[in-house]
Amino acid sequence: MDRHGFLRQLHRTYKPRNYLEIGVNDGRSLALSRVPSVAIDPAFRVVTSISCDVHLVKATSDDFFARKDPLVHLRTGRNPFRALARKDPLNVLGGEPKLELSFIDGMHLFEYALRDFMNVERHSRWSSVIVLDDMLPRNVDEAARDRHTKFWAGDVYKVAQVLRKYRPDLVVVEVDTAPTGVVAIFGADPESTVLKNAYDKIIEEYVVPDPQDVPEEILVRKNAVQPEALLGADFWPALIKARALRRPRSAFAPVRRSLERLTG
Repeated sequence: MDRHGFLRQLHRTYKPRNYLEIGVNDGRSLALSRVPSVAIDPAFRVVTSISCDVHLVKATSDDFFARKDPLVHLRTGRNPFRALARKDPLNVLGGEPKLELSFIDGMHLFEYALRDFMNVERHSRWSSVIVLDDMLPRNVDEAARDRHTKFWAGDVYKVAQVLRKYRPDLVVVEVDTAPTGVVAIFGADPESTVLKNAYDKIIEEYVVPDPQDVPEEILVRKNAVQPEALLGADFWPALIKARALRRPRSAFAPVRRSLERLTG
């Protein structure tokens, strides 16, 4: 299954009520959304029909998230009927919008992808799903910071390493999609400041010149699950229900156990 097939099925399985995308390019992944969406790219060239209510932003993701109210497009308080239409009655009177499904496919450099995750997490809930693309390069050349191959993942694979080291509260799932893999992240904590506080130290350690020292387990996808296995797992109904009822983070425990069984 390729990344677009995975995203298509993820929309159907998780049924998000909003969607954010960083890195629009030609619009093929954005075209999968049927819910209110925000899509960010400083140089998008959409050639695909889009079938959602979308705020298409021509800016870098850093500049976008620096805005005073970046997710204003998703703010239902401007029109309470939108909340009802989105099947989100608890938000009928408005309030700070929270992202439910986010797809990060921006700059293929570690520090950009890490900042994108940090910014997205600040606007998410524990029941949100965050997906990063290009996380499983197949060789050292694809993982280079300086692109010189047709398929290019860059060194964004390091984001998963950093999250596992600094944020064990998250569940990071590598997914074996074509061509360069994705990672799905569960259990976001918008209140966490761990990455922000350690950012300079992390950058100093992980941003290094080419060639990158890519772990063998990533190159051979040793720990990656099949996309069908993740999409068919038994935790999705519980996650969707917890999201709809805004259950506290304690409800993440059974979801986490299911994910840990899946990743073995």
